[in-house]
Amino acid sequence: MPKHENKTCPRCSAVFECKSGDITKCQCYPVKLNDAERDHLSLNYHDCLCSNCMKELRSAYQQAQKEIQLKQFFGQR
Repeated sequence: MPKHENKTCPRCSAVFECKSGDITKCQCYPVKLNDAERDHLSLNYHDCLCSNCMKELRSAYQQAQKEIQLKQFFGQR
């Protein structure tokens, strides 16, 4: 039997249904994270996030990485 449970996002307090027993039907499944993004999120959050927060945090991480690359390119640190 698939495990489904209601959770509260630790970032925004939105309530969502976690479907870890059937991950392809979980609200987070469409949000694709690479290993670095997943590692970054796991440093600050130890439980599931809602898909909106995952998208926002992924975008913020990607933007920060671009800024770091630009600073390195132009010799700033």
